[in-house]
Amino acid sequence: MKLKTALVTRGHTQALKDGTVRPRTCELEFEDVPVIIKAFRRMVRGLEFDVTEMAITTYITAKAHGKKFTAIPVFPMRAFHHSAIVYNTKAGISSPKDLEGKRVGVNRGYTVTTGLWARSILQHQYGVDLKKVTWVLSGDEHVAEWKPPANVVPIEAGKTLEQMLVSGEIAAAIGVQVDSPDVKPLIANAADAGLAVLRETSVFPINHTVVVKDELLHAHPELAADLFNAFAEAKRRYVTQLANETIAEPSKDDQVFKRVMECCGDPLPYGIAPNRKVLELVVQYAVEQGILSKPVAVEDLFPRSTHALIG
Repeated sequence: MKLKTALVTRGHTQALKDGTVRPRTCELEFEDVPVIIKAFRRMVRGLEFDVTEMAITTYITAKAHGKKFTAIPVFPMRAFHHSAIVYNTKAGISSPKDLEGKRVGVNRGYTVTTGLWARSILQHQYGVDLKKVTWVLSGDEHVAEWKPPANVVPIEAGKTLEQMLVSGEIAAAIGVQVDSPDVKPLIANAADAGLAVLRETSVFPINHTVVVKDELLHAHPELAADLFNAFAEAKRRYVTQLANETIAEPSKDDQVFKRVMECCGDPLPYGIAPNRKVLELVVQYAVEQGILSKPVAVEDLFPRSTHALIG
């Protein structure tokens, strides 16, 4: 069984991509998708892949709208998001709370996972009332059926968030990169701030999961666990390299994962049990921010055959 697959090549997926680690029940045929978010949309709107990486918030939004795929509890991308928020220093902002009453850009869609985590930081660490902010989007949503809250608006035609941030038309933005003396990070020492939260809460934010077509999961009951075990084995090899410092040229992600490992052990745990807290937070924040209309149980997001697996 050959499965059309989209997956970013990273240290913990390399063994799958080069065939060193293979699932027992299928062969993964990888399509090169240089910008992985394009695979998210292709899967949500056209079921173009059998297996694909997908942003966790895109997934739970798609699941809520009846899309015919289900995630396995594998999480190939995690990141801290304190650095994702930048602001115009001339916008009269001295603290995150000052964003209330302002317009804040969000790169691409409101349901983008970086936006979810960044807004949760503003709300839960800095007391920002998210409903008092107007969120300006530079793109549309992967899940076309999703309807935004009233304070979420599209960007004006012909403009970019970067231009609007530099000009002061928006006070701040999430997920953009701007080279301007007037644009600075909203949260100082962002990397240390993320690690401090990790030490306090044991939460290392999940960005991506891996989804599989429902028709395949139904036709092959062993597939979900088999894929999980293959991803877990590839990840274990990477974590061993990370621990032994045998990676020749560590990437920025490798360096982050190394710091997380030194703090809290495995930086990329797979399975529901070791990730329950962070998954419940994703659902909680999605409800608070108007992405989901009601909570969903973590177990309902993954096939029953994977519920007890840990990798």
